[in-house]
Parts: sequence; C-alpha cells; structure tokens
Amino acid sequence: MKVSKKVAGVEYAIRDIVSAARLVEKQGKKITYLNIGDPVQFGFQPPENVKDAMIRSIKSGNNYYAASEGLPELREAIAKKENAKGLAVGSDDILVTNGVSEALDMVMSSIVEEGDEVLLPGPYYPPYASYVRLHGGIPVEFAVDLNNSTPDMDDVKSKITSKTVAICLISPNNPTGVVFSEKSLKNLVDLANEHDLYIICDEIYDQIVFDEKFTGIGKVAKDSPVILLNGFSKVHLMSGWRIGYVGFNQSKKLESLREHLPKLARVRISTNLPVQYAALESLRGPQGYISEFVSELKKRRDFVVKRINSIQGLSCPNPKGAFYAFPKIENNRYKSDQEFVMELLKKTGVLTVHGSGFGTKYGSGHFRLVFLPDLGTLDYALNEIEKFVSIPK
Repeated sequence: MKVSKKVAGVEYAIRDIVSAARLVEKQGKKITYLNIGDPVQFGFQPPENVKDAMIRSIKSGNNYYAASEGLPELREAIAKKENAKGLAVGSDDILVTNGVSEALDMVMSSIVEEGDEVLLPGPYYPPYASYVRLHGGIPVEFAVDLNNSTPDMDDVKSKITSKTVAICLISPNNPTGVVFSEKSLKNLVDLANEHDLYIICDEIYDQIVFDEKFTGIGKVAKDSPVILLNGFSKVHLMSGWRIGYVGFNQSKKLESLREHLPKLARVRISTNLPVQYAALESLRGPQGYISEFVSELKKRRDFVVKRINSIQGLSCPNPKGAFYAFPKIENNRYKSDQEFVMELLKKTGVLTVHGSGFGTKYGSGHFRLVFLPDLGTLDYALNEIEKFVSIPK
C-alpha cells in the first residue's frame, strides 16, 4: 500500500537509537541510558504543589475539553512570564499546545510549502528538520562556533536564498548547550528583517543556564516577526505531561499567521486541561526548586566536561545551558559517528546519540550524551567510554 514520501524524511535519532539498545539489552547487557533529555527519568520531579494542582483539577471535575487556545488564566500567566523576558505579548498572543513538538508542527505547517527553505542552527534538535521535510520544505543548516556560542554570520548570509522563509534559533541549544548572546541574537534578527524572514525562537531551556545571564529573543525583537516556542517539560520538570506554547509578538507581519494557525489548534480540539492547571501552578507557585535543579546540573556539567576533555581522542566544548554534552570524536577509527555510537553501545552498554542525527553537516563526528544522571552513574559511563576509546578497534 502507498505511503507518503514525506514520511520518509521523518527521523528522530534520540528515540530511534533505543530500538538498538533494546536488542543489546535482550542479550543480557545492562544499558546505561544517556540518550534522552528527560529530567524526570533521572530523579527530578515537579514540586508537590504542582502535582497537587493536577490532582485537584481531576477531582474537582475539570476533565472536559478546554478552550482550543488554552486555559485563559494560563495564557495570561505565560504572557506575564514572557513579558518579563522582554517579549511584548498579551494573553491573546499565546496558544497552548501539547508540548513544543506540536507547536513546532503547527508553525511549520502554517509557513512552509513545497520547496521552501528553513535555516536551522547546526547542530539542531531533530524534529525541526523532520517537520520542515514533512511539509515539503528543505532544512538548511548554518554554522555555529560551539566554543564561543556564536553563529557564523557570513555563513548564515550565504545560506539565504529566494526560497528561504524562516530562520530558527534554539537557545539554549539542544544538542550543544550553546546560548546566544544579546549581540548574536540582534545580528540574527537584523538579518532576518533584512530578508523578510520569520524568526522562530525555541527557548524551552530558558532558565537552565550556568555561566552567564540568559537573554531572550524579546529583548532585541522589537516589532520583528517573532514566533516563540516554549513549554514546561524541562525547566518545570513536566516532561511526561506534554504541555508547551506558541507566542506571537506584536509584529504586524504576523497578522495572517495569527488568524490561520489557531485553526490547527481547533482541529486538534485542545490541550489536556488538568495539566494546564498544573502548569499554571508551576508559574504562580514557589520557584526555588528551579535554582536547586540548575545548581545540581552545573555540578554534573563541570564533572562531565572535565572528564571528557581528559580522555585522549575526545574533546568537548563547555555547554553554557541545557543538560547535554556534545563531544567531538578526534580519534577517527570508525567509519562514522553512528558506527562509533553503535559499537560503544554493544561493547559497554552506554547509550548515547550519534551527532549526525542532529544534522549531518555540523553534527557528524560528534555524539551527544545527557548529564542528568547522578555523578556515580556519570562516572561509570565515562569510565566505560574512556576504556572504549582507548582500546584498539
């Protein structure tokens, strides 16, 4: 039977690699999972007041279809949060979604047509390219200096064509931990304005930064056509509950998109209502758990980066945000980074993700691991990686 050609371009290396791990696990080897960036799976939980808000919603009968655009009180709280970061949005500019992935799908399906090009920071989070392809577009990677967290502006300029419709910014970045500075964001916004491009900015890790203060796109956006993507999975530890949002700033260039994108929200009916009450509580309630979470992550970041850079054959830039390390494979004994990751899995049971899964142009020759596990688990995994890298093929 016929299958759409568009589906063939859909990949998600982070989860696709799990099928290989399960085969190795069936052979009796213990798997150390360092592939998925899910804080909850590594012992970090949303605070009790957030859990209680979810339970109260269910017990009080708030289990019906919500408004397609989202719970009004939640949209208002989200707008307040984003305004504090500098983005001029009101509650009517917010659309609540089933995670950032649904938000991204809605945005790409609304702006991408056959042959359109979308610029992505290389390396990038895989669904960006998959959704672009699914809607007939072409993902185009631009270079980013991973050591200095800066986009290569000359490269970005060279990649813009008459078919380019949008530029995507992911800051803090998955998989690299790059965090763009205010200057870098302004340079990218100015360039997008010059070529009349949508600016899609993913800030899902906005409060998980380690060394410098985070700058949101809103601080430099002014009246540029900015589409913000954010959610509650990472900072607010609500990964399995699947809730995110799209935000539109006040740009007149977004008027048509404001009219048409909500149609997709109505088609899919609504986002889970009890979870929206939990998200509302996560914004209104005590925020101290976030700084504690980030403090723990910084310890793990420092430990992992130092260890990786002590291993001959590997090097790793210092991630400034999120919870991923993206080491470069200096010792080129394997045909590809994918072969490296597969052999590492088979011989040690340590599961990481091949860098080319985050874009072949700039991700190849790397692998990604999460530093969410406790220090003991990370120490074990890095010992295994060191032994693997040092032994003859």
